[in-house]
Amino acid sequence: MEIRFLGGTGEVGRSAILVNDSLLLDYGMLTGNPPQFPVDSVDPDAVVVSHGHLDHVGAIPSLLSGDARPPIHWTPPTEELTRTLARDTLKLHGGTYDCPFTETELERVTQVSERHGYREPFEAAGHEVTFFNAGHIPGSAHVLVDDGETRLLYTADFHTGEQRLVAGTTARPDADVVICESTYADVEHDDRATVEERFVESVETTLWEGGSVVVPAFAIGRTQELLLVCAAHDIPCYVDGMGKRVTRMLRQYPAFVRDPDALRRATSHARFVTGRDGQRKRIVDQTAVVVTTSGMLSGGPAMTYIPAIRQHPTNKITMTGYQVEGTPGRELLETGRAEIDGRIMPVSAQVEQYDFSAHADHDGLRSFLESYTDATVFVNHGDDCAGFAEGLRADGIDAAAPELGETLEV
Repeated sequence: MEIRFLGGTGEVGRSAILVNDSLLLDYGMLTGNPPQFPVDSVDPDAVVVSHGHLDHVGAIPSLLSGDARPPIHWTPPTEELTRTLARDTLKLHGGTYDCPFTETELERVTQVSERHGYREPFEAAGHEVTFFNAGHIPGSAHVLVDDGETRLLYTADFHTGEQRLVAGTTARPDADVVICESTYADVEHDDRATVEERFVESVETTLWEGGSVVVPAFAIGRTQELLLVCAAHDIPCYVDGMGKRVTRMLRQYPAFVRDPDALRRATSHARFVTGRDGQRKRIVDQTAVVVTTSGMLSGGPAMTYIPAIRQHPTNKITMTGYQVEGTPGRELLETGRAEIDGRIMPVSAQVEQYDFSAHADHDGLRSFLESYTDATVFVNHGDDCAGFAEGLRADGIDAAAPELGETLEV
């Protein structure tokens, strides 16, 4: 088997792996200014997509330019999420170098889409492929690829711990080669129940003191997780941004969430903002919790809420996700100020961060890989892939961290 790494090596973003020069696994983008896309041009016979986050699907429609029409295989939620993200990219960046596809190419996605459930083998570019629940977000999958000689497990993003929205992965299919993510390879997550307790206590204290809480959150996965948390603790909240549409969509796929009834109750518990700036201004003028995109403060309604609450120290901004270096969210955490709408704004409101990660931490990764001590492990999707691979080698595992554009034979 030949494996070529077109992105996601030594970085969190633009995941793309080409197998046997014919089967493409993911095709994402690395958010930034400007965004970055997988290296080299590809013309795959088929595409398999692990899950619907921008760093794994952001450039998918561009594969359908010209006469190219490779079938795209994914779970039902992943297809819906990919098209949602693509429409948002077109809205924000269509017609510029920051958007690698057109409306026409996006429309072609439905023509080549092939949906699959978990543990249902299918054929793609001459390979047998099987999805397994990865416990990351609804519809996320480990991808097992069998070319008749070698069994490759592409973990994609996964979590071994329990979340309110999805249960942790328990799948450990046999494999000769594992491509393993390492986003939090150097981190040990705090106990999720403890994180949730601290978050709830902080939010309730701010509300009791008469302040407002803005909760920047990724639209896919994190927004729904936080709505479930708020509903479980009877915290009144608003939800704004793309997370509204994603929440409604995920309710259409009950088989891919942990507790469909809980998600229904959480959706009813939250108040969905209509999107009018007048309503947003009224919300921040009252004591309120607002869960809103974007999770890294790079756009979305958060750009309306944060300038409105930033000057009062009673208010809070609670970051709930990974902040990529160079984003306003990372800048805010590190410096107490952020570039918002082209202006550097000092923030007097309290800024906190809570680890609601949907990725396995160091212990989760090592626990997962205990099932693959005899396999070859390639580490990707992390800031220190080489360091994690070195630790695996020290424990006797055949591990390496491929370079960008590198092709390996296994």
